Amino acid sequence: KGFRPFREAARNEADQLTAAMEDYLEMIYRNIQTNGYVRVSLLAQSLHVRPSSASKMLDNLRTGGYIDFRKYGAVMVTDKGHAQGRYLLHRHRVLQEFFCALNHTDSELEQVEKIEHYINRRTVENMERMLPFLKSL
Repeated sequence: KGFRPFREAARNEADQLTAAMEDYLEMIYRNIQTNGYVRVSLLAQSLHVRPSSASKMLDNLRTGGYIDFRKYGAVMVTDKGHAQGRYLLHRHRVLQEFFCALNHTDSELEQVEKIEHYINRRTVENMERMLPFLKSL
């Protein structure tokens, strides 16, 4: 396949989500699991961005078919958004557990945030398979 520029390679190949879109969708999914809903103001606060920036990204996610929302209303995930959000949260948890087991620490959040957007599903699955071994050391 050859060399691809970093910006192009950084996109999630299956869904063409940018790293920022993944962050938003993961946070939306987290909030919905915790609170049952999420509004633009809460999402903006959670991601440390302005509500206007969050609204723009929500438009992108809605265009991609991941969410549905109306101005001043709750953000709802579609079936596509639910499946992707569930995977993003799973990937985050696997990476967190893997790096903690590997480095014998309680938190590797900074490391996870740096790498999670650039790792493919196969690698996440293989890391998950290695977790029992790493935890046994």
